[in-house]
Amino acid sequence: MNKQSRPIPIYTTPGDLGAFLVYPHIFNPIGDWIGWITPDRQVYSVYGKYVGWIDDGPRIFRKRVYDYTIPDRQPPSLPNRLTVPATVPLARLMSENTYSTIDVLDEYPELLPTMDDFTFVDDMD
Repeated sequence: MNKQSRPIPIYTTPGDLGAFLVYPHIFNPIGDWIGWITPDRQVYSVYGKYVGWIDDGPRIFRKRVYDYTIPDRQPPSLPNRLTVPATVPLARLMSENTYSTIDVLDEYPELLPTMDDFTFVDDMD
């Protein structure tokens, strides 16, 4: 495995493992694709719905009061399932987030569903 393909752990505010980043794809702790990140660090679900942004923690945040005018984006191609590492480093001490921000992986992990979760798919009429 080369250095660029090594998964980067994404943690929750309490310090739990929440996901892995293999740019630009984000995977859940068991290796399923749940989202992707843009070059400006914006996070989208596998369905192209805006989720929030990734900070330097790394953690995924969004505003508590959300502006729904952010358009959907076309997701990148479907990646292969991630082979998750056997161990990950412990999270560093995370600062508390402000009341105006939400830790997505801690409070709303359902915003990053897998491809086989059809809860967020628009109905076809």
